Amino acid sequence: MSDDHVYMTLAEGHEDDARWAYGTGFEDPLHGVDTAVPEGVDAGEVAACCLALADDALVSAQRLAEWCTRAPELEEEVALANIGLDLLGQARLLYGRCGQVDGTGRGEDAYAYFRDPGDFRNVRLAELPGGDFAFSITRLLVLSSWRLALFEQLTASPDPVLAAIAAKGVKELAYHRQYAAEWAVRLGDGTEESHRRMRTALEQVGPYIDELFTAYDVRDEVVAVLRQVTAAAGLPMPAWKPSPSSSSRDYPIPGAGRDGDHTEHLAPLLAELQGVARAHTEATW
Repeated sequence: MSDDHVYMTLAEGHEDDARWAYGTGFEDPLHGVDTAVPEGVDAGEVAACCLALADDALVSAQRLAEWCTRAPELEEEVALANIGLDLLGQARLLYGRCGQVDGTGRGEDAYAYFRDPGDFRNVRLAELPGGDFAFSITRLLVLSSWRLALFEQLTASPDPVLAAIAAKGVKELAYHRQYAAEWAVRLGDGTEESHRRMRTALEQVGPYIDELFTAYDVRDEVVAVLRQVTAAAGLPMPAWKPSPSSSSRDYPIPGAGRDGDHTEHLAPLLAELQGVARAHTEATW
């Protein structure tokens, strides 16, 4: 199976070419959407969902930004930066909704810049150091496949704002997944060295996958994508399993990131992200 075939198959049903948050079209995805929480909808649950998904996006965007000036080609540097901008745009919308429904009235900057690591609810896979290009592509493939499946479910959310945010995100995430899949096949089916690096990346990512399925059951959708891509690339499926016990650190505790239990890598990432805002708290951006 060629990488073009994988790319086209995964793109099926997502033909809209509006790929970037800031690249094609500037329509407000929330224009005309009623921001009132519908009767019968738990505002706390909506806020928790938005916060977690926003944290995933913000932390992932920060990791992708680290590839600026370091990507193997200028074209890939631009692509990774734009994927990061898409995720940053999603984070802004989700933080905005969180502030509307959690009773605090906080803006997006308050969530992004003025919370400590233990207050973040992102999954651990997003916060791991960038590693080499193969690792970043593998992580992007897993996270974008998972996030796309989540957002497709959330387009039917009873909260109209969350549903609108998800509908916009689906178009972006479909491209993120396609981009990662194309590179995964190219590297896996490339040189001996690129194949070795992809195998290593799959081994590194594997232990963190089970955590992704603790809130939404989209395992089947994600597994189907990973099987398709790894088969085309001549790579093994990533192996994962739940933590054997809550005290073991050999594997991440399922749901740990959602509970505020993070790796040692999140704090320095946030220190870099938040440094300027915390040093100049009265500044306007």
